[in-house]
Amino acid sequence: MKKTTTPLAEIKLVGLAVRTNNTLESDPASAKIGLTLQRFFGENWPQKIKHRKNPSRTLGVYTHYESDLTGNYTYFIGEEVTSFEGLAEGLGYLVLPAQAYVKFTSEAGPMPKVVIDLWQNIWKMSASDLGGKRAYLADFEVYDERSHDLKNATLDIYIGVK
Repeated sequence: MKKTTTPLAEIKLVGLAVRTNNTLESDPASAKIGLTLQRFFGENWPQKIKHRKNPSRTLGVYTHYESDLTGNYTYFIGEEVTSFEGLAEGLGYLVLPAQAYVKFTSEAGPMPKVVIDLWQNIWKMSASDLGGKRAYLADFEVYDERSHDLKNATLDIYIGVK
C-alpha cells in the first residue's frame, strides 16, 4: 500500500446513490453497495452521463456521514463531469468539496478483496499514521483501467483529512 497526500479541487459527479452503513455492508444479505455497482454497470448508466470528463474512470464516494465509520453514510457511484446540464432521468449529482486527501494505492489483486483489505488497513490507522484527522466530508475509490481486470485489480482510495 502506497500513501501520498494531495489537495484536490472541487469534483462534480453524476451517478447513483444509496444510503447504508458498514454493519449492513458486512452482511451479504443486507449489503447495498455491491447491488448499486451492479446496477450502475449492468444498466449501462455511464453511457447515459453527459459531459463526462474522464470516461471509464469511475468514482465510488462515501459522503454525507452521519458520524464516522460506524454511522450511516451515502455511497455514490458515478463519473466526473464538466456540467450538470441535461441530467438523465434516474441519475443524481454530487459535488465533492475541495479538501486535502491522503491517497492510498493498493497492491494488485482480486476484487473485491483488494478494496476490502485496503479499507480495513485504513480503519486501523491512527490520525498520525493516516497523515491527519479524517474529515468525514467525502472519501472515494477510483476505478480506472488498472481495475478492469477483476482478478488483478489496482485502485486508489482517497481519504479526506482536516
